[in-house]
Amino acid sequence: MDNLTLVFKEHNLKLTPQRIAVYKYLKGTTEHPSAETIYTALHEDYPTMSLATLYKALKTLTEVGLIQELNLGENNFRYDANTSSHPHVKCINCGRVDDIMGLDYSTLVIDAEKHSDYTILSDQVYFFGVCSNCQKKKNRLVIY
Repeated sequence: MDNLTLVFKEHNLKLTPQRIAVYKYLKGTTEHPSAETIYTALHEDYPTMSLATLYKALKTLTEVGLIQELNLGENNFRYDANTSSHPHVKCINCGRVDDIMGLDYSTLVIDAEKHSDYTILSDQVYFFGVCSNCQKKKNRLVIY
């Protein structure tokens, strides 16, 4: 929480109860929820918070670098409070998204620079597959 307060002070932003709630929720989960999932989870404790307010809080938290926004090719974004550079994997059957930790893909960034005329400033790497839970349910496997 001290980090949250410090970052908001550095950016001259107001630290609202809604922003705190969204950040705490994301810090407390390893899932990668959508805005709608976060809204549903927080609605009971914050019944007056609108979906628009939630989207603004997510945008602000992303802009100040406290969370990252994931674009996994869905019609909405997912959010992750782990802002370290790491790849994600999405199950194409159930939609679950997980972090892949401990994978060194730094050479990929170096190779991308070597094979282009760009200086790479950031990266997001996504893998797509079938999670272990869906693999166990082979007979219910639906691949898109």
